[in-house]
Amino acid sequence: MPRSLPGTRALRTFDAAARHLNFTRAAEEVGLTPAAVSYQIKEIEEQLGVTLFVRNSRSIQLTAAGAELHRAAVEALGTLQRALGRAQRLERGDGPLRLSLSARLASNWLLPRLPRFKAAHPDLALSFDVSDELRDFDADGIDLAIRFGAGNDASLRSERLFAPTIVAVASPALLERAAPMPQPRDLLERSLCLSHVVWRSGEMVWPDWNQWLAAAGIDPAAFDANACLGFADSAHVVQAALDGHAVGLVELELIDADLAQGRLVRLFDIAVPMPRGYAYRVVHGAQRDDDERIAALRDWLLAEAAAMTTAAAAPDSRR
Repeated sequence: MPRSLPGTRALRTFDAAARHLNFTRAAEEVGLTPAAVSYQIKEIEEQLGVTLFVRNSRSIQLTAAGAELHRAAVEALGTLQRALGRAQRLERGDGPLRLSLSARLASNWLLPRLPRFKAAHPDLALSFDVSDELRDFDADGIDLAIRFGAGNDASLRSERLFAPTIVAVASPALLERAAPMPQPRDLLERSLCLSHVVWRSGEMVWPDWNQWLAAAGIDPAAFDANACLGFADSAHVVQAALDGHAVGLVELELIDADLAQGRLVRLFDIAVPMPRGYAYRVVHGAQRDDDERIAALRDWLLAEAAAMTTAAAAPDSRR
């Protein structure tokens, strides 16, 4: 008679232990005690008749058999998770479309536009997955996502939404404390704290102060980049500027309300574009091409981005 297989809970425990190679960290991930993880691994080994780990007093290592079974466990758990996501989507039927996007994009770009979406599509409900993490459309039950990138995943449908423009901003409070700055070079001479996003993907580097100064016609050699305050998240750059602690390089398209209400002031008519091909993109699974509801939301998002770009290019635009 074939041996019975471990259940999904046991497989998740095994997966955590195999990834961490530490029962304590695995226990923290799955919500058990280290002793319970050790006991569950021992049960799996006895159930399968296979030694999964080599244990000593200080560490554990996967055996060759354990590594083979771990690859299969990861594949099986992933298949089940994606199937569950598809099943939940089928169960939702005509329920809310689930849109995944970052917190700043949600609050500063999408939220002010939602009334127009509801007016245009009163029968189309939305729910949101607000996260900077990449999602698996099937496993996480996501219908559509807005993500920054080059759109080079062949398994997904990706359309350019907009490429953010990087500009320098400061709070009125900081500008009151600083001497007048009629020229971009004055930023360096006032010894102000300069903040920007530090992010790289392959050869793509998020625009920084070296690039901004070059766009302003200033030799970056006159500037000590190590003196900058770098953040991985643009939200922290914006907050440092709002608090009056720094002059920040931020995405112009995501600070409309801050500029309109006077919380931030744009400094100089200098902007740094994103590297060619990189932009915020509307993304969905290729198998959803014929979904009319996804098409409606996607087309509305693209139309809003096009209207924003047209308004920004208008002669009387405040930008």
